[in-house]
Amino acid sequence: MRLPFKPAPDSVYLQLRSPLFIARSALGQAAWILMLPLVPLGFLGFAWSWFAPTALSMLVFVYLHMQVYFGPTRRLPWYVAGMAVMGLSLWAVNPMGFGYVISACTALSVTPSFRTWLRGVALLTLVSMAVVWLWVDVPLWVMAVMVIGGVLGGLSNFHYINNLRKDADLRLSQMEVRRLAMLAERERIGRDLHDLLGHTLSLVALKSELARRLALEDPPRAQREMVEVERVARHALAEVRAAVTGMRRGDLASEIISARLMLEASGVSFEAELPEGFMLPPAVEAPLALVLREAVTNIHRHARASAASVRFLSDKTRFEMQISDNGCGGLAAHGNGVSGMRERVRELGGSLEIDSPKRHGTSLRVGVPLAKLALALPESAA
Repeated sequence: MRLPFKPAPDSVYLQLRSPLFIARSALGQAAWILMLPLVPLGFLGFAWSWFAPTALSMLVFVYLHMQVYFGPTRRLPWYVAGMAVMGLSLWAVNPMGFGYVISACTALSVTPSFRTWLRGVALLTLVSMAVVWLWVDVPLWVMAVMVIGGVLGGLSNFHYINNLRKDADLRLSQMEVRRLAMLAERERIGRDLHDLLGHTLSLVALKSELARRLALEDPPRAQREMVEVERVARHALAEVRAAVTGMRRGDLASEIISARLMLEASGVSFEAELPEGFMLPPAVEAPLALVLREAVTNIHRHARASAASVRFLSDKTRFEMQISDNGCGGLAAHGNGVSGMRERVRELGGSLEIDSPKRHGTSLRVGVPLAKLALALPESAA
């Protein structure tokens, strides 16, 4: 969600990193102000004495409400106090003004400290009751509704926002883990390439220099040296290709870990477990790992699911991998990377089946013939 303005660096919006929640919460908690002019209009009739301050308060409330989520967090007490004061002031001419006090209690719930929220709600309640008791003549049940509504609404909002903060911290931790893993992998690749090529290239350089010197004095020996250079270079090239192939090779266990990190970080529960003693030839496991990666990426980007799972089944003749989610469904037979997945499975002599009714989730079933691929999988894993 792109904003037409720049949120404060310490705003709740940037802390939570959850634009959908901010949009839903900001709109949902502000929608009640539509009742401010409608309720008194029904039993008081139109009068500028209450309509003018009500309309002005609505504009101020929208500003304060937006600042709660997009403004500096350190100014939160001022936003909350502004809502409460405005509600108590408006109450004398518009009985719906108590809604501003409830909104103040809810707005205070964005603070990360439960004690701060509890003290703030207690202070708002005491001040509101005192002001209402001395200034505005209202029934006790109205005051009770105000207190209960503010406490319950703020408490539920506090716990929900606190969970979002934990999710945001978890995503940051996972990003840092991935960054450190990538850095360690780069260092390992650098060391491996240095070990593979350092000595070999030095040897090639020395023999090439020797062959250049012997080219006129002893051509047969120079030719032998160049043959040796060619042999060493071809051997080094084979080693590099083997190393790169090992780096590129994927495995299902690693993909399951990556899938769990990706999906659970975005709020999708994930279930998957490889059978005990699971074994696949690398030439088979690598394409299946890529199929799993593409399917999980589709769930993350397009499915809008809350749960996903991967199941592995096998018998004496066939191995199956089933990837399911409870999302919106409607996956096209040749869209969102399906063609690439189908091609990889076809190269293994297998099949890819898709069941994706709209609004009923998606299920991908990958089947691979065991006998053709000489699969090494114990019967206990079935």
